[in-house]
This record gives sequence, structure tokens and C-alpha cells, in this order.
Amino acid sequence: MALFSESADVSVRPAVAGDDVAVTRAQIAAWRGAHDDALGADVLDRLDVARMQEQWAAAITAPPGPGFAVLVACVRADVVGFAAVTPGAVMSLEVLPEHQRAGHGSRLLTAAVDRLRQDGADTVTAWVLDGDDAREQFLSGAGLGPDGMERTLATGPREVVERRWSASI
Repeated sequence: MALFSESADVSVRPAVAGDDVAVTRAQIAAWRGAHDDALGADVLDRLDVARMQEQWAAAITAPPGPGFAVLVACVRADVVGFAAVTPGAVMSLEVLPEHQRAGHGSRLLTAAVDRLRQDGADTVTAWVLDGDDAREQFLSGAGLGPDGMERTLATGPREVVERRWSASI
């Protein structure tokens, strides 16, 4: 039995072609785990998975411009979460429910902030759905806080409110 592996057990790396399937799977599973009540199971059941994969494939292989990137968290070679960054913002950060509370979110957020700094940002923002206490605790623990901005999203049969969190980096 080998005591050491030739690769890190956990890591974060830039997403590559083919990661779109795992990213989509992580997004849907995380949304079901965290947002079923806020969004409604009916909304999540109507997600166009093939379209989501196409959008993630494009974001990974042909980002729309400078400052856009997708990062993935891995356990060995398996993608267990992701973060999508745009100039100055973490637009999405999700980890498969069975891999949450293992440090993947923190590693992803750290890598995302490093990427934002590299691209010249001096602040980071993220949006949080009303009622997502776990995400609020996570972001608060990382030094972000609500900055007073909010938006209402129409998800079909209902509207949901998101609040923006931010911090200087």
C-alpha cells in the first residue's frame, strides 16, 4: 500500500474543456440542497440541463472577455465544486452537497479572490439569495458583508430577492 499519492488529494485549478458536465452537476445538486424552498422544486425540475452544460462549456473554453474564469475544486481528479468569476465578482460558487464543509468552498473563494486581484480588482462582490443562511455564514467568515444592494429575480411562478455582499481585497 502506497503512503503517498502522486497528486494532491484536494486542489483548485482552472476549469478545462470537459469540466462542464461536472460543473453543471455540482450547480444543480447545490441549488437543490440550498435553494429548493426559495426557488421551488418546480423551477429546479424545469432547468434545461443541456443548455446549462453548453453555457458552462462556452464559459470555460471561450470566456467572454478579460477577467472571466471558471475554477474547479477537485478531490484527486474528481470535480466537486466550482467558482465562476467576472471582473470584480464571484458570480457563482457551488460545492456538491456531499463534499460541503470540507474546505472546498474556502479554497475556491481564495483562488477566486486571487484571480480577481491578478485582474486588478480591489473589491469582491457576491450575491446571496434570501434565506441562504449557510452562504451568509460562509461569506461573513471570509470577511464579506452585505453592502445594501439588492435585486429581485423572476424565476417563473415566484420572485426571489438577492442581496449583494462585498469586501475590499
